[in-house]
Order: sequence, then C-alpha cells, then structure tokens
Amino acid sequence: MAVSMQGRRLGRTGNKSSIIAFGGAALSRASQDEADAAVEIALRNGVNHFDVAPSYGEAESRLAPSLKKHRAEIFLACKTERRTKEEASAELHRSLERLAVRQIDLYQLHALDEPRELDVALGRDGAVEAISEARDAGLVRYIGITGHRPSTQVEALKRFDFDTVMFPLNFVLRGHRTPENDYGPLLAIADDKDVGRIAIKSIAKERWHTDQHSYRTWYEPFDDQGSIDLALWFTLSQNVTTAVMPGDVRLMPKVLDAGQRFRALGEAEQNRLVQSAGSLKPLWPQ
Repeated sequence: MAVSMQGRRLGRTGNKSSIIAFGGAALSRASQDEADAAVEIALRNGVNHFDVAPSYGEAESRLAPSLKKHRAEIFLACKTERRTKEEASAELHRSLERLAVRQIDLYQLHALDEPRELDVALGRDGAVEAISEARDAGLVRYIGITGHRPSTQVEALKRFDFDTVMFPLNFVLRGHRTPENDYGPLLAIADDKDVGRIAIKSIAKERWHTDQHSYRTWYEPFDDQGSIDLALWFTLSQNVTTAVMPGDVRLMPKVLDAGQRFRALGEAEQNRLVQSAGSLKPLWPQ
C-alpha cells in the first residue's frame, strides 16, 4: 500500500516534488530485479522525483522498465556532462532512447564546477543552446544545473534563467564553512529567483579513510537511523525543495523512514549538530 510523503514546490517549475528524491546513481551496478524493486519501494513511500544520468553506469537502462509502467507518477530528471551544443544534443537523444521516454521533465548541466566550462556551456554553440532547443521542441520541460562548487552555481544563476540548481548541503559542510563550500549565497539567490533547490550529500559524513568501503558511495555516509534522521532533517530545514538519496540502495530504507518522519530542526538543534562536526573532515575543500 502506497503512503504519502511531504512535497514541496520545485521553484518556478511548479512541480510538487517529494522531499526525498530517488538518486539514480544507486542503480549504477544494480541488477534489473534490484532496480525494479528499489523503484517500487520508493514509489510506495511517496517518492515522485527521480534523478538519473548517463554517467551512472547502467542506471538509465535499469530505470526504463519502471518508467514504462509509472511514467505518469514520476518527475524525471536527467543530466549531461557535455559542454558543447553538438555533444549535449547527441547525449540527450541517447538518454531519451535508453530511458525509453519521449520527454524528460528536467534536463541538467551536470557537475559544472569550473568557470571556464560554464563559459563554454553558456556560450555560442554551447550545451545550453541544445537544451533550450530541445525544450522548444518538447523533448524537455525545464533546464537545471548541478555542481559541487556553490560559487560557480551562483554565477550560473546570474547568467541564465535555470529552473533548478543541485548542490551539496549538509551539516558537516556548515561546520567547516569556507568560500569554496559555502552554500548560503546560493540558497539566497536561488530563493530570490524562484529556482528549485535540490540538495545532495545530505547524509555524507566524510571521505573514506581506507580502501575498504562498506557502501557503494564514494564517501562514508552516516548509516545508523538516528544519525541519518538528524543529517537529513538538517538539510531539509535549509529551505531546499528535496534531498536526493545516496548512491546505495541499502541505505534507502533508513532514508525513506527519516523522510516519512521529517520534522524541521530548530536553531538550537541545528547549532548542536554543526558543532558536533568539528572532528569530521568535510568533502570540500579536500
């Protein structure tokens, strides 16, 4: 039996996205049966925002059968790391084919951190031209940008009317704030421009200290229920629309549980959590 999950307006898109979004990276090495089961669990828990990318291994192909069954229930987001018009157009059409859909709801410039790459993507014959033309043709509905360097995303929002922005936001970053990882100015400009705000790395703890990894994430995540609750609730208390689940399906049940029980953290709770991050090393800067 499906249960509802709180939803929030995804900026100017008007879409009411679930506060937890499905991260397609979790399907990169999953079997088809594992992928089908993960999507069904997410849908039953009220998740309606799904994010995927060509760089996530077989994730697009693994998601396709579920899209065939549930397309009307899913707000589908995809991405491209290509920066030129020709390359981005080709990758977009490959994603449409692999996902077996006629339209992608949100198509995003992916992992765009370097200012020089932003110049290419937003310049003449850049990727944004291809995505804008695809929007005009009805192949995509909205255009977004993702990255790990907030200052680049701020500049991007000043130069193009992106509908959404995706970026890391967690209490460990807040506890070690630097110009390189400070997401405060990005939240402010995104709110002012009514841009949908998609958070990633909400339950990231720090980088792995050894080559032995317990999960398929490139960072060590918080993995007990209490820590996941607080980490996720901190992120969702920062005026974001949705937080993307980490890239390992084994963490999904606890993240969904935390999402179902979400409560906004007060200022004192947030401050205590931020102070507890003193001994942890943030993902950025390295």
